[in-house]
Amino acid sequence: MAGSTPSKSGTRRTRISAAHKTSDKPNNRHWRKHFLATLAETSNVSAAARKARIDPSHAYKVKRTENEFATQWREALCEGYDLLEMEVLHRLRFGEPKDGDAKFDNATALRLLSQHRETVAKERAIRDNADVEEVRASLHKRLLDMRDEVLASRKAACGE
Repeated sequence: MAGSTPSKSGTRRTRISAAHKTSDKPNNRHWRKHFLATLAETSNVSAAARKARIDPSHAYKVKRTENEFATQWREALCEGYDLLEMEVLHRLRFGEPKDGDAKFDNATALRLLSQHRETVAKERAIRDNADVEEVRASLHKRLLDMRDEVLASRKAACGE
């Protein structure tokens, strides 16, 4: 059988050519920016993977194993859904050109938006929560600095 080799157990295993293997070493991460940009534009993982010249399964694997990439993925999808929502609103408000080449499926777009409403809401909540945590940390630091200043001025007033 061409393209396969016997394994230790005697069963045949298909060899994966080097062209199909995707390494994600630091020098081979260039695909990510293309993937995420296309994901934000299209909300379509397959289209994003094609643009980035990777297999979609590789993108899903990296998403499962790297929290930072998973966060970037969710942010790109949120951006994509925001764009889709704006596009749908524009079409519903102003209509579509009658002689346009590409037909836009408003029903499918609305269905997609409603299916992913919860996901987008969760991502926005995560972002908002992160912002709240930053504000709290900043306020806490400022209060500690103010306390230190008050203690220092009291010490100076007492002549210590």
